[in-house]
Amino acid sequence: MTVVHPITRAWITTGGTGAQNYDEFADDAEITAIVEANPHSALAIEMPHRAPESLGRSFADALPAAAARLAEAKADGSYTPAEQVVVLYRISSPVEEPAYGLWAMVDTDQISTSADEPGLVIRNEDVFVEKVRERVALAEAVGHLLSPVLLLQTGSGARLHAALATATEAAGAPAATDVDQVGRTHAIWLLGPGPAQEELLALAGGGELVVADGNHRSLAAQTGGLTRFLAVVTTPASVAIQPYNRLVAELTVGPDELPDRLRAAGATVDELDDPVTVPAPGEPVRIRTGGRTYAVGLPAGPGTAVENLDHALVERVLLREVLGLDPGDKRITYVGGDYPASWLVGEVDAGRAELAVLIAPVTVDDFVAVNLARQKMPRKSTWFTPKARGGLVLAELPG
Repeated sequence: MTVVHPITRAWITTGGTGAQNYDEFADDAEITAIVEANPHSALAIEMPHRAPESLGRSFADALPAAAARLAEAKADGSYTPAEQVVVLYRISSPVEEPAYGLWAMVDTDQISTSADEPGLVIRNEDVFVEKVRERVALAEAVGHLLSPVLLLQTGSGARLHAALATATEAAGAPAATDVDQVGRTHAIWLLGPGPAQEELLALAGGGELVVADGNHRSLAAQTGGLTRFLAVVTTPASVAIQPYNRLVAELTVGPDELPDRLRAAGATVDELDDPVTVPAPGEPVRIRTGGRTYAVGLPAGPGTAVENLDHALVERVLLREVLGLDPGDKRITYVGGDYPASWLVGEVDAGRAELAVLIAPVTVDDFVAVNLARQKMPRKSTWFTPKARGGLVLAELPG
């Protein structure tokens, strides 16, 4: 019996509603600009307090506006309904191999967060509780799930990849397409009940599923009491992991004092003259502050290999010990791989931030191995690309 199921009642975009996921932005002003340029974007529903007409309101106060926007989008034909469907998904670009996925619903009770907790869906990172609360409140207010959890099929991934490639090739013209901010084309096809749907559902649920993107959304499904959550089941061959860096708006020590504080905490600190780049796996963390760049080798502790990954050491040594900052502090921005090293450096050199922290990306193989061992990745350590586009396929919640 598979843990992956058709969407009982889906709403499929007819165009113009696709959006980056709400957590892909380093600057909230970008969200407002996107919504202003494209009022039909689902981003206005997912982040209603960032819509131009709602600026100044809290997230909770803007939820009625989110519900009204979704109702209007359904009424004006921006979405069309479908029942008992899965949705084939292909992401393509001229410079990358196609990525494939399957939009479907997954059993919430299968989520496992530790070695002693049974379940085929492995959630792997710590989360920010306030973000989870917002996702729960949004689902309750609008009665739909708008963004999927991205799941890696680690058991039958190769067979699922081949089956999805074959199915999309034979499916004819897509039901809808959408072009994202970097020029990738996201295409979807509906697949109703029948042997083809059953085969894909069996492959999608044919092994352990690892949460690659959407840790907060998966926990929100649990917290909100949902029996199933919206997901895109994809394959290891369809994804890559880009850097996930940090930007600190305000330091608690002076830029000139920071290197000495790091050395006192056991780090090696060497000033660099080269242009700032994201380090390769195995290389020291790079920081930019006060017009200078340093390579910082953070000291490993007595914990597990996962607890001594660079992202964990940045949180434990640099943020907590040296700067005295909680990881959820509003002065810290978690900056995904869509933003290059030059952007982070520019924010610091222009005075809009005081510290940029550049960290080597985790490999897909290491990520899968950590999760299959039921160990937990450091917070905000994996920026998967390409990301599933929000607002293309919605799942209406029961009742």
